[in-house]
Amino acid sequence: MTALFSCAIPLPASFRAGDILAFHRRDPLRISERVTETSLHKGLLWAQAPACLSISFAAGVAKAELAVDSNLAMSGEADFQAMLRRMLGLTQDVEQFESKYHQHPQLGTLLAQHPGLRVPLTATPFEALTWAIIGQQISVRAAVSIRRKLIIAVALRHSSGLLCYPGANEIAALAEEDLRQAGFSMNKARSLRALSRLVASGELPLGEWLVTLPVDEIREQLLAVRGIGPWTVNYALLRGFGSLDGSLHGDVAVRRGLQSLLASPDRISEAQARGWLAQFSPWRALVAAHLWAMPAKA
Repeated sequence: MTALFSCAIPLPASFRAGDILAFHRRDPLRISERVTETSLHKGLLWAQAPACLSISFAAGVAKAELAVDSNLAMSGEADFQAMLRRMLGLTQDVEQFESKYHQHPQLGTLLAQHPGLRVPLTATPFEALTWAIIGQQISVRAAVSIRRKLIIAVALRHSSGLLCYPGANEIAALAEEDLRQAGFSMNKARSLRALSRLVASGELPLGEWLVTLPVDEIREQLLAVRGIGPWTVNYALLRGFGSLDGSLHGDVAVRRGLQSLLASPDRISEAQARGWLAQFSPWRALVAAHLWAMPAKA
């Protein structure tokens, strides 16, 4: 049997569905996400069961449903809708941000280029954390390949045919050698296994943190995990929790975009990027997203 949740969520006039779809279109082999011009189908786990999330975009509305491969009675309609709102960036107060800074001499230019820009989120904070670990100091293309191999190694398939992004229990059950064969360095494999064990045991209560969002506590506890540094934490806070004030000054693409925006002949250092971003608190990570969105030629 298949448990099914469904809902329709109104979208603001400035909503940019293309940004959401592009974020989930990273893997050209489409083993766990299928993306069309107007829809997303994503394999994930729901209550430890394989599930497929489908979202279709039309004028002013996102229609979504969750098909779960389970014969058990399913609860969690409110959790489902909350996940959708996070994933679509609807919890982000971009209107206030743009109203405050639209006349800023540098940032105003970016806001005019991408009005209404929101940061697409992963389905869970754990997915964001694992993606951040995978992507440390490698190209996006290489990270996508390793992510794909991780999903294949766990091999949780929904009845739709999509493979599901694994949870902490599934990754914790993998041996270090399994992760090494998937392309992880030794240090990343150990970090990922350590993180997964802590989440699976409840020592890192990501679900509770989604509700309370104790940013300082999240940062402190995650930094205590071997192999997780400030960039990984701030990226996960953004992509997993929707927290918009992490300073991503350590991100190479952010510094490259800032160099272009400021027309600097020299590369921007981490210290320079940190200082420039500081003026935009509590929206520093949202500023970073606008820098990411700059044209590639920049």
